[in-house]
Amino acid sequence: MRAFVCLSVLFGLLTYACSSAAKDRYAHPGPLGNTSDTKWVNRTLRRMSVEERVGQLFMVWARVRFMNQDSPEIRQLSDQITRYHVGAFAMSVPVEGMFLHKSEPYEAAMLLNQLQHQSKLPLLIAADFESGLSSRLTGATVLPQPMAFGAAGKLEFAETFGEITAQEARAIGVHWNFFPIADVNSNPVNPIINTRSFGENPERVGALVAAYIRGARSHGMLTTAKHFPGHGDTATDSHLGVAQVPGDLARLDSVEFPPFRKAIDAGVDAVMVAHVTVPALEPDPNRVATTSSAIVTQLLQQKLGFRGLVVTDALDMGGLTHLYAANIGRAAVEAFKAGNDLLLIPADLDASFRAIVDAVNTGEISRERLDRSVRKILEAKAVLGLQRARMVDIDAIGKIVGAPASQTAAQRISDEAIALVRANTQVLPLTAEGNSSTSPLPYQGNQEIHNRLVAVVFSDDVRLELGRTLERQLRFRVPDAHIFYVDPRIASAASDEILRATRDAEEVLAAVYAVPVPGARTGIETSSTDPFGTLLQKIIDQAAQKTIVVAVGNPYLAKDFPAIQNYLCTFSTASVSEISAVKALFAEIPVEGHLPVTIPGFAQQGEGIVRPAKP
Repeated sequence: MRAFVCLSVLFGLLTYACSSAAKDRYAHPGPLGNTSDTKWVNRTLRRMSVEERVGQLFMVWARVRFMNQDSPEIRQLSDQITRYHVGAFAMSVPVEGMFLHKSEPYEAAMLLNQLQHQSKLPLLIAADFESGLSSRLTGATVLPQPMAFGAAGKLEFAETFGEITAQEARAIGVHWNFFPIADVNSNPVNPIINTRSFGENPERVGALVAAYIRGARSHGMLTTAKHFPGHGDTATDSHLGVAQVPGDLARLDSVEFPPFRKAIDAGVDAVMVAHVTVPALEPDPNRVATTSSAIVTQLLQQKLGFRGLVVTDALDMGGLTHLYAANIGRAAVEAFKAGNDLLLIPADLDASFRAIVDAVNTGEISRERLDRSVRKILEAKAVLGLQRARMVDIDAIGKIVGAPASQTAAQRISDEAIALVRANTQVLPLTAEGNSSTSPLPYQGNQEIHNRLVAVVFSDDVRLELGRTLERQLRFRVPDAHIFYVDPRIASAASDEILRATRDAEEVLAAVYAVPVPGARTGIETSSTDPFGTLLQKIIDQAAQKTIVVAVGNPYLAKDFPAIQNYLCTFSTASVSEISAVKALFAEIPVEGHLPVTIPGFAQQGEGIVRPAKP
């Protein structure tokens, strides 16, 4: 009996030791401090070769999906770690045009764990979670896009935004978010910032940026203010060409810089530099901000006093690559010499890596300069505690990602962001009929379609999920609603049928989905060559009084359609925003949001009709 007890105690101690060891293998994110493991940083830096140090400067894609262990994609990722010693990966998903092939949180975590296991040094993992993880992964909390937070106007919402994103990101092994966007969207025709910005008021944008940073850092995530020195007052997509930021130094100082100052004061960990030309700061037209020491070193680091990580925007973007087409590796050298620490997504990793190594070996880049940036990168890893534990616990993902409390908070934020900009007395609020009985058998529904409520969903591609949540919400309230989907390719062919239905309808809903997509349109224009805009204009011409236009995303839509009589804005295309829009249309929630931007010729910043919910 005594022997059995001893064996039981021994087994218990071994079990405890094993479970404790397993627990210690996993990262346990806490609030980020301002100190790192100096001994580890010094020891690690001292032991690194020039090639290993240069490798730490680069961040490359890790596109998450299921991959066989012997697949070419896995071999390429492994090669980037072993041959080029890359120190960081940007987590994303495969993309084809406008289609993001979203993956699962578990797949993301397992791939990132595998990469961490393969790397000699802990890897820094970043992502573009501008609207939380749901923009890349299914099952995560669905948060509205940034401009919705500007419309809701509450700093605590922005802080919650940061908290939720940080908790879920760290759970899957992402340490660093390329957010918040500190750009002031003062240009209504900006094709790439738009709803990614909190708004057009510099002080308000700065306050929301700072609140997000506080929330994210409190749960262990590095943050990034972008796109320095400001991308809001541009009319060109820098993914495709060179965008210019106009204005003199006084305007830049009063409009573009304040949110970045607020971010720095709030302890932002990194600043991302844009591929834009800024004549007031850099007179050389062949130097975008990314390659300008006047902007990166003299302005950002010396004048504004930023001491954290400076990261380039993706080096494969058209705003930069066309300047270095003959020698693509040179872009990395010029960006590094300008003062950037981390080089994001080089157009050619091999050429860029070799160009930096050669520049160090020839003395064009000093060892001291190289070590300064590598030290900052290692310190960031130490602040995160990656030198102690770099893996994440797969079993914990289901307890953190997509938590009901987070989903509830996201829906509340979205509800309070809805802004009613114009309304006549004809149609709002809509009246629900209730969900009629349908056959309990699958595929046996026999609901007739009528024209009392006609909804037309405009999107860039009808194959996208845009509008599907809105349709389900509408049909729950008006089961016989007549719903059309159109995109620019089919608008002309569908025009006659849609116009007949809207002419006979009692109420018409035009839900227009428009968001900034690199290299794609962000809204609708009325022109003889645009059947998309022409159809919307015809609907308004024949039925303006009974038509409600819902801008699901880009609020500037109305500047091209001044005859709109009923105009509702969500500032986001997320599914929570679709739900909020329908709830607002039927007066199930109070409408309290206000425009965070000016719509030229239509409405001013701050406008919004406040309406209570129906009792």
